[in-house]
Amino acid sequence: MTIAERPVHGPVPSASAVSEGGLPALIQGGMGVGVSGWRLARAVARTGQLGVVSGVALDVTLARRLQDGDPGGHLRAALAAFPVPALSERILARYYVRGGIGPGAPYRPVPRLGLRPNRARDELAVVANFAEVYLARQGGGLIGINYLEKIQMATPAAAYGAMLAGVDYVLMGAGIPSQIPRLLDRLAAHLPAEVSVTVAGAESGERHAVGVDPVALLGRAPEPLKRPRLLAIVSSDVLAGYLARTPETRPDGFVVETPVAGGHSAPPRGRMRLDESEQPVYGPRDEVNLGKVAALGLPFWLAGGYASRDGLVRARAAGAAGVQVGTAFALCRESGLDDKERRRLLERARAGGLRVRNDPRASPAGFPFKVAGLEETVAEPEVYERRPRLCDLGHLRTPYVRPEGGVGFRCPAEPVDAYLRKGGQPEETDGRRCVCNGLVAAIGLGQHRPDGYAEPALLTLGQDLDFLGDLPEGYGAADVVAHLLGDAWEGRP
Repeated sequence: MTIAERPVHGPVPSASAVSEGGLPALIQGGMGVGVSGWRLARAVARTGQLGVVSGVALDVTLARRLQDGDPGGHLRAALAAFPVPALSERILARYYVRGGIGPGAPYRPVPRLGLRPNRARDELAVVANFAEVYLARQGGGLIGINYLEKIQMATPAAAYGAMLAGVDYVLMGAGIPSQIPRLLDRLAAHLPAEVSVTVAGAESGERHAVGVDPVALLGRAPEPLKRPRLLAIVSSDVLAGYLARTPETRPDGFVVETPVAGGHSAPPRGRMRLDESEQPVYGPRDEVNLGKVAALGLPFWLAGGYASRDGLVRARAAGAAGVQVGTAFALCRESGLDDKERRRLLERARAGGLRVRNDPRASPAGFPFKVAGLEETVAEPEVYERRPRLCDLGHLRTPYVRPEGGVGFRCPAEPVDAYLRKGGQPEETDGRRCVCNGLVAAIGLGQHRPDGYAEPALLTLGQDLDFLGDLPEGYGAADVVAHLLGDAWEGRP
């Protein structure tokens, strides 16, 4: 019987800690900006499962943590291990503040993403991604890094930094990662590598790209790197089939997400319809044919609503190698969430009063985005209205062709007048949250403005919180693994 022919109903195999071929049964999802940081990924990897760090905005988080004085010295230790000391020393000289900048002081900005070459920006991205993966790998086991296809301008330099640290997996969602297999192939050989960037208003045949030249950046050609496995995060069997059709676009596997997974999710197929709570309505067209995914012959994991032992068993019965779980890890004690916010989320969720809304308007990326409703966060209309509209991080800015020529950048969460001057439509600005600043604030690194204004947090979780009843107070990453794998787990630290 082939994997595609295994029955989904009836007797099912029991959960086990590894899949056929030695693949992990459990992937800890990449979450937010720094929520799945090196501490969490290291704790999961030590259990024998796949720990994943978020690769989003690591340039910002490294720079701000260095300005906070790098408590514990972990980042400085990672930078000391970077293979070209001159690069990491420049980063330290620019951002490190002994003892920290002090409460309420504004953080120094980092170079913004763009299409023009910028050596300082590339150095910071490479070193920051190296440091995060290097620290995660110190406990042993498998480590992955999660990127967003939507943030194309960050990918080449970021991925190269992670590969210099020996990352085992690259996971990518929020788009179609068809260019990433070739990118990883070239970076493993230290060859110049680039990705095409979508530019609004560009004419047919007009190409824009961003890339990195490893040898020019490092000043030498090191030994070839290990090429990490690529897992494409998809929400349809059609997209999985499209990516698997040729070697040039084929990933090494898939993570198949349902609409209840946290963070960004795919919009419903067809015309967008909203329910009475103004959340997207998903229907039969949005259900993934797992038999078709299995028939592609590549391993896959199921995500979104599988944070239980039964969920793992059901995934295995459908032919999956295992499951990806995010929210259960986002709320554990090794999570990168600001501890005060994490405790507030846990308290509200355990009491049954936490609402996680799939907001079709919140994210400038244009994808529905799960927003956890807590007071004093951007989820509250009053807090949202009080926040000055600005765009000073810009990771979700969209490149566009200016009428007078050249490429500009715009974001529907920036000041409305500025967005309209750049050719945007007024309806595109309605309800947009600054996801970049909100997610950075959620891990305790929010910017403080010269006028005293402090960025409020934006918190995201998945909509399935039933797992909390099975986990103890103050639980850790190892408790989540034990909850999911039970007696099959042989990787207890």
